[in-house]
Amino acid sequence: MRVCVVGSGGREHALAHTLARTADVVVTPGNPGMAAPITVTDAPVEEVEADLYVVGPEAPLVDGLADSLRSAGRAVMGPGADGALLEGSKVFMKEVLSAAGVPTARFSTFDVLEASAALDYLETLPGPWVIKTDGLAAGKGVLVARTLDEARADVSAKLSGASYGDAGRHIVIEEGLDGEECSLLVLCDGTRAVPLVPAQDFKRIGDGDAGPNTGGMGAYAPMPDLDAGTVGRLMDTTVLPLVEELRRRGIDYRGVLYAGLMLTPVGVKVIEYNVRFGDPEAQVVLPLLASDPAELFLAVANGALEDAAPPAFSGDAAVCVVMASQGYPEHPRTGDSIEGLTPSGQSVAAVDGATVFHAGTRRHTPDGPFYTAGGRVLGVTATAPTLAEARDRAYAAAEPIEWEGMQMRHDIAARAAGAAPAVAGEGAG
Repeated sequence: MRVCVVGSGGREHALAHTLARTADVVVTPGNPGMAAPITVTDAPVEEVEADLYVVGPEAPLVDGLADSLRSAGRAVMGPGADGALLEGSKVFMKEVLSAAGVPTARFSTFDVLEASAALDYLETLPGPWVIKTDGLAAGKGVLVARTLDEARADVSAKLSGASYGDAGRHIVIEEGLDGEECSLLVLCDGTRAVPLVPAQDFKRIGDGDAGPNTGGMGAYAPMPDLDAGTVGRLMDTTVLPLVEELRRRGIDYRGVLYAGLMLTPVGVKVIEYNVRFGDPEAQVVLPLLASDPAELFLAVANGALEDAAPPAFSGDAAVCVVMASQGYPEHPRTGDSIEGLTPSGQSVAAVDGATVFHAGTRRHTPDGPFYTAGGRVLGVTATAPTLAEARDRAYAAAEPIEWEGMQMRHDIAARAAGAAPAVAGEGAG
């Protein structure tokens, strides 16, 4: 099977790497870290001939890329623009959640003309306060404010357009939730939905969840305390009612549904839905997939999950450590030379079970050194029979990689693995 992956980041690198086990994979536009047997092209996706198209990022899905490909008779794993609105508009997402009866945080929505009402609404919530842009903001349009003054300032900045332009002129304010976070990635074929292994990501830039929210600084899978029975109950509460509500609205959702969940003391609540593989969750979930990914994704695209075997997994664990540029997330610096990579873009440490997924790199010549070209630059993922071993391997593979001002967390999966955080500049120890 020939599969075309659309995108250029770490998620798309993980998709291509996994699909290349069983398929001929071409990626557009790809990135310089994607090495053979993956083929990279800068051709428009419409000009790439393939049996299956897997759309990685959310923006082209919101813009209707899956619709245009399907109208040309192509098999696509990715929702149309109507389904992608779940991520394209948080206001729409909350409205669908309410209609489906899916538990979520208490919330209200406000637009640019309702700034005074938004500030008044903050007073009705106990804090912390969660303020989200309605539109796409590359995973960074969310603030969890710990003080009322911080919340007020963020509401004013978003609604004025100072923070995120038009994406922030319509906002959702909701109550903060306490509990364990869970990223549940689910394959949907328009009628059926099957879960992949649950993962947990780390949004804050610094160790101990310090600093601002990012697109994700690391992840691990599976979550040790979530067995198959628990995942089934999460599906019954948070995913299946949503899929039914989408069908009721005439939305044929074929793709990945990312349910961002909070496991609170009073039960599960949905934080958000995304309409594609999470990043960096894809980098830890996909390497554990034992099923033929191309056949599984084609079944999703064709609305035929009923005829496919349920997803099978290796039984291993995976940990991903993200390495980011100086200044990320507010003002990432690019153009720094990256040390510690082989010519193929992997770690010179050559750790068993480790893979470096490129998210924001470039080369001036095809065989030249790699340079930073984004906020999140690399995701170093490792698999192993246990979470503790996977964590050790990931940090060991990350250890020789460096550039000026590089940022990374040293506590990814530490608590779940029962390990001490890695020391800055050293492996997990």
